[in-house]
Amino acid sequence: MSFKSFLYDYGERVPGYDVTVINEREARAAAGILFMLGMIVIFVAIGFNHTMVARVYLGVLFFDFFAKTISPNYSPSLLLGKLAVRNQKPEYVGGLQKRFAWTLGWLISIPMFYWFVWQWDITFYKVLICVLCLTLMFLEAAFSICVGCIIYEVLLRKKPEHCPGGVCEIKQIEPVQMFNPLQKIIVAVTMIGLVIGIYSFLAHTESKTFFGVFLNELVLTDAQLQQAKDDLFEKQAALEFGDDDDDYD
Repeated sequence: MSFKSFLYDYGERVPGYDVTVINEREARAAAGILFMLGMIVIFVAIGFNHTMVARVYLGVLFFDFFAKTISPNYSPSLLLGKLAVRNQKPEYVGGLQKRFAWTLGWLISIPMFYWFVWQWDITFYKVLICVLCLTLMFLEAAFSICVGCIIYEVLLRKKPEHCPGGVCEIKQIEPVQMFNPLQKIIVAVTMIGLVIGIYSFLAHTESKTFFGVFLNELVLTDAQLQQAKDDLFEKQAALEFGDDDDDYD
C-alpha cells in the first residue's frame, strides 16, 4: 500500500460510489457502545470510588480511536458495531470525513489518557473533556450528528460527499418533518421544563462531591452562595449549641 493510498483510500470501495465509504450504521452503533460503557464507568467511578474501571475504559478508548485513524477494519468498537447491525441495510457515508472526525476523537483522548490513565490527576475542568467526548459520541449515536464531519467541511470549505443522514445534499423538508402548532408548543414546554429542572436540581441539591460542589457554585449567584454559606453556618451552630444544651441538662 502506497502512502497516497493510505491517506485517501480510507474505508471500502463500493460500486456506485466514487469515493471510499464507511457504513454509518456501524459507526453509530460503535459510538453508542462507547457512550453506554462511558456512562457505566462514570456511575461506577463516582458511586463506588473505583478508579480502575475509568482507567481501563479511557485506555481502551485511546487505542480504539487510534485504530480508527489507521483502519476501520481493526477498531474493537467498530467491529462490535458491525456485529450488532450486520442484518441491517448499510448506509454509506464518505470515509475521509469520518476518519477526520475519529482523528479529532483520538486527539481529545490523548490528554484524557495522560491525566486519568498515566497519572490519576482529576479536576473538574479535566473531567469536562470526558464529558465533551461522551457528548460527541451521544450526538453521533442518537442523532447521526457527526461534529467532526462538520468541522471537516468548514476547514476544507467544500461539501464532503455522502454525509450522515444525507445532510450534504440540497433537499427540501418533507411534510413528515414539519411541526404543527401544538407540536411546537410541546417541544418548547419540554425544553423549558428540562432547563428549569436541571437548574433546580443543581441549585438546591446538597453536593457531596467536588464535581457537585462546582456545578452548584456554577449556577448560583454570589448572593445565593453567601446565603447558602450562612444557612450552613447557622445549621452547624445550632447542632453544636444544641449538644451543649443537652450536656447542661
